[in-house]
Amino acid sequence: MTISKLSSDEYNPYYQPYIDKVGGGDIHKTLKNNREVVTSFFKGISNDRLSFRYAEDKWTIKEILLHVIDTERVFAYRALCIARQDKTKLPGFDQDAYVAYCHANERTLESLLSEYNNVRAATVSLFESFDDKALTQIGIASESALSVRAVAFIIVGHENHHLQIIKARYL
Repeated sequence: MTISKLSSDEYNPYYQPYIDKVGGGDIHKTLKNNREVVTSFFKGISNDRLSFRYAEDKWTIKEILLHVIDTERVFAYRALCIARQDKTKLPGFDQDAYVAYCHANERTLESLLSEYNNVRAATVSLFESFDDKALTQIGIASESALSVRAVAFIIVGHENHHLQIIKARYL
């Protein structure tokens, strides 16, 4: 499944910047390979920077990582529901409320990365289980159309987006 096969009617335009952050190639391989990229990236950050905020109202690097994990879980659930042709209109989620109660700063980087890798392994397994028909199913999430295959691109693009922010504003 490559990005060239995605159609803009498979997702809300809000997600276009995330999709634009995914390179060409097979998204299944990208989901697997990005796991190593993300893990290496966070392991390369010093402990004192992990709790840094560049402004009072901004998240720490640990909170960003847990936000990426939470978001992947939410989107994987959306993909599962849509692939199984569940017609439930899936709600949005308040990312700031999730971060406020995530307690990421009380956890070790090793704990967060273990969770990240477990969630990614589950996501990879989920997407490998979908056949072509499931991948092209479209449902409603956050009051907009969303295809199963678009979810994979959004997950990778979303984490790439946050890596870019960390590089630009935190390091």
